[in-house]
Amino acid sequence: MVLFISQLKVKGLLGLCLLVKSKPINLSNQTSRNAANGHYINPITRLKMKNTLTIITLSLLLLACGSKDKKKDDTTSYNEKSQTPLEKSITDGKIVYKDFCNQCHRPKGKGVGRSFPPLVGSDWLVDKRTESIHAVKYGLKGEIEVSGKTYDGIMTPLGLTDQETADVMNYIMNTWGNTQDEMVTLEEVKAVTK
Repeated sequence: MVLFISQLKVKGLLGLCLLVKSKPINLSNQTSRNAANGHYINPITRLKMKNTLTIITLSLLLLACGSKDKKKDDTTSYNEKSQTPLEKSITDGKIVYKDFCNQCHRPKGKGVGRSFPPLVGSDWLVDKRTESIHAVKYGLKGEIEVSGKTYDGIMTPLGLTDQETADVMNYIMNTWGNTQDEMVTLEEVKAVTK
């Protein structure tokens, strides 16, 4: 976004300068009309003043737009620096969950009927950590038992990267009352193969 605004500033100012330079100067009756009113301003000077004010105004507006984006980027950088690796992974995992998991496991992780198990209080996530990572990474088909109930649905492979898999696992294992002792790492996800 900052790059786009920077390009816009450069293109906008260059375009404005070209526009100003390409404007024809109209000298007809300007001198006599101003003299009749008791004010005499050279028409070329008037045009230069008007163009200078226009350029200054537009420059300030464009710079103001750029400074807001810079402040937003600075805040984001500060927030990312202040998060622990687990907090950052959970934050990123929440986005992945909303994009890929929300439809079947629902926004609050309660699942759907006997097809899609709940993630809330799921013993399967804790007791079968590697299998959970495998299911997120490669999909799952067939019966599984979660918290004493049998579920028989199909979880298609989601096409997530290893980092997205780790992030979404950290999110679901630390949300809705779920807690984990150990963070799911990128190396742990990479070690799970088909």
